[in-house]
Amino acid sequence: MNYKVLARKWRPKNFNTLIGQEHILIPLKNSLKQNKLHHTYLFSGSHGIGKTSIARIFAKALNCKIGITDNPCCICTNCLAIDEGCFMDLIEIDAASNTKVEDMRDLIENLQYSPTSGNFKIYLIDEAHMLSRYSFNALLKTLEEPPKHIKFILATTESKKIPITILSRCLQFHLKKITMQEIVKQLKVILETENIPYDNEVCILIAQASHGSLRDALSITDKIIAFGEKKISYDLVNHILGNISDEIAISIIENIINNNIKNIFTILDNINLHDDDLENILIKMLSVIHTIAIIQIMPNYRSNISTHNNEKLHSLAKIITPINLQLYYRILLFGREKLLYSPNNRIGIEMTLIKIITTCISNNINKN
Repeated sequence: MNYKVLARKWRPKNFNTLIGQEHILIPLKNSLKQNKLHHTYLFSGSHGIGKTSIARIFAKALNCKIGITDNPCCICTNCLAIDEGCFMDLIEIDAASNTKVEDMRDLIENLQYSPTSGNFKIYLIDEAHMLSRYSFNALLKTLEEPPKHIKFILATTESKKIPITILSRCLQFHLKKITMQEIVKQLKVILETENIPYDNEVCILIAQASHGSLRDALSITDKIIAFGEKKISYDLVNHILGNISDEIAISIIENIINNNIKNIFTILDNINLHDDDLENILIKMLSVIHTIAIIQIMPNYRSNISTHNNEKLHSLAKIITPINLQLYYRILLFGREKLLYSPNNRIGIEMTLIKIITTCISNNINKN
């Protein structure tokens, strides 16, 4: 049997299985219950957060055999056909490859035909902002007064590129990025259901790397599974993602406090990363310094990292003054920005860390 990627296998089948986006689901479900339906919907937001998934579930809700409903049955022929991507009355169009005005005219000419087996014929235009200006102009009149059996759903990652004349004819919904907590919770459900052993902290690492995109989180998980290890370990995920561990960042900061550049260089020598991934050292240090700053404001704060490292961060929060911490942060930010101009990332990082120490020494900040 062919392996089905997690993003497809775990694609939500109804509104109840969607992760996040409650601010959109409530009005959509109410409009279905009350049969107060708009003719054109626009779903916008970053990639991998559920735009096309919501569109397909909405198509099910409109065309389910039990009638228009906010809870499609997911077992009738129409629902199953939508899940399989072969429902005749759901036409999915990739705007990136159908940008010509001729493509839009062909679409408009076919609007006169009634649905084959559903209540509505639905046109789902993905990445709608990629349509040409002429295509938008051709679509304009149709969006204003479409046939009663037609529904349009536009999905886009860049709604600002869609003409205002089109936007004004759409019922607009902006999807939010999925929170890290929601992604972590879903990853745990998936890994446990798939009988894949994992360390407790790996879901947090994957969620952080996905930047609010559940699809990206599942793609990363697929990549990790492909390594064929018996267990998804903390070290394996860090290696695959090119991450720097909290321990390394904390150790570098401790050596900065002690003005020990020799130890810092030894730490850098022992990091097994490609030069392109070395920027993650600065990124991790910025993240750790941010956590220390939060602890200084809220002493009871507990970050997502291990208990042992939390204790170290609380100790550092007492040693480093808030002003000094801001100095570290500014120099690291500047160093990361200027990495592009260094001969290589290693040199850029070394010079950034040296600058922190020399600046602190010149200001008589760190202990001698």
